[in-house]
Amino acid sequence: KQILVLGLDGAGKTSILHSLATNHVKRSVAPTEGFNAICINTEESQMEFLEIGGSESLRSYWKMYLSKVLLLVYVVDSADHARLPVAKQLLHQLIQNNSTLPLVVLANKQDLKGAYCVTDIHDALALSDIGDERKMFLIGTHVAEDGSEISSGMKDAKELIAQLVLETQ
Repeated sequence: KQILVLGLDGAGKTSILHSLATNHVKRSVAPTEGFNAICINTEESQMEFLEIGGSESLRSYWKMYLSKVLLLVYVVDSADHARLPVAKQLLHQLIQNNSTLPLVVLANKQDLKGAYCVTDIHDALALSDIGDERKMFLIGTHVAEDGSEISSGMKDAKELIAQLVLETQ
């Protein structure tokens, strides 16, 4: 069973996955054309992440993989205010027919000037409308300088994802 990683193009999905896998920062600039799969081992489990690119041409594939996964990780660019309504709409469309799929929203790029704080992201994505039956988490993350260790938000995200995988298996 996989963990699906989705979000608009440029949100930072690939950089986050690389950082989670290596515990070190490597910023990716090229958009993912298609799919990206990464296995991450922790002491308790092996997690397989499947990232699908966020460009418009790839979004039609998102729903096809949703029924096969343990968990959805949805990445948003906290500083891209103009595209938050699109990110919200796509997220709500994705999960409307799956009321129990656990959701981890990563409010990425918290280090950028003008980035919305976690509370503003919660409101912008209307996360309170998503339902009470599902486990849902929102964590602020950022991928800092190349080569540095990952932020505490990234460590929290990794621990949380590992815990959710254990609970849902």
